[in-house]
Amino acid sequence: MFGRDIGIDLGTANVLIHVKGKGIVLNEPSVVAIDTSTKRVLAVGDEAFRMVGRTPGNIVATRPLKDGVIADFDTTESMLKHFLNKINVKGMFVKPRILICCPTNITSVEQKAIREAAEKSGGKNIYLEEEPKVAAVGAGMDIYQPSGNMVVDIGGGTTDVAVLSMGDIVTASSIKIAGDRFDNDILSYIKKKYKLLIGERTAEEIKKTVGTVFPDGRDEEMDIRGRDMVSGLPQTVTVKSEEVRSALEESIYHIVQASRNVLEKTPPELSADIIDRGIILTGGGAYLHGIDQLLAQELKVPVFVAEEPMNCVAIGTGIMLENLDRINQRKLKI
Repeated sequence: MFGRDIGIDLGTANVLIHVKGKGIVLNEPSVVAIDTSTKRVLAVGDEAFRMVGRTPGNIVATRPLKDGVIADFDTTESMLKHFLNKINVKGMFVKPRILICCPTNITSVEQKAIREAAEKSGGKNIYLEEEPKVAAVGAGMDIYQPSGNMVVDIGGGTTDVAVLSMGDIVTASSIKIAGDRFDNDILSYIKKKYKLLIGERTAEEIKKTVGTVFPDGRDEEMDIRGRDMVSGLPQTVTVKSEEVRSALEESIYHIVQASRNVLEKTPPELSADIIDRGIILTGGGAYLHGIDQLLAQELKVPVFVAEEPMNCVAIGTGIMLENLDRINQRKLKI
């Protein structure tokens, strides 16, 4: 009967929805399948993801979010509407309050687009929070104390690095290099070395199954299938962990560099806290084999992977929803 408070992790790769009092009720890919001739939405989420790379010419499975922001407004609105209807949170008389997470360097125009999409999807009051802040809360960090906490959130479209203290961001950096770029790096490497065309899903499978970014971190191999660029026929090749490491080297370097830059701008007192507490890794990219070891080696600071890296932002929205009125009051005072 009454609208509920909901938190949305509007990710480039996945959308997670947390309903106050219920926990995470939805975790589906940010994919929408559209019939190009009629502009009709055919499928959303898991159903649409199964169609990626496997549709006839008139049906396109697209990701409406790119690099953490809305690339296609109408499709994002349709996707949010579908998800909100699916979890049935709209009250008879009251619309739900929605807390949405966004990257740190998002522009006011991009913020407005996210806000409008949420309002048109059936939200009442829309609150925007910075992703690394919410991820840190979801990872169990007490960011409201006067001490330094550092989080590296590697999502699908962006990697957000931030140092937090007293409930706010002290220094931060957001780069458009994350999970999707890793998949493209692998795709390009296979194309260049083996003259083999593979799809995004195969690239992601390679990353998860045999991928590593730490030298000598993993020594496995995997058979992959694709289309030979020379003969045009299907072909199978074997990919090794070391090949994936060299394919991802440049992108990982940028993430290390962004983390280093944030540390360099951090006040000395907070730096001392980070040496004691370490850096927390969140987001789907935290699952990438050897990323914690590599960052620890390069930054000379302990690095830990959060308990549920993929769910940290959604869990964080849940904690923030409990204190939504308090957060709101703080912002009004500022």
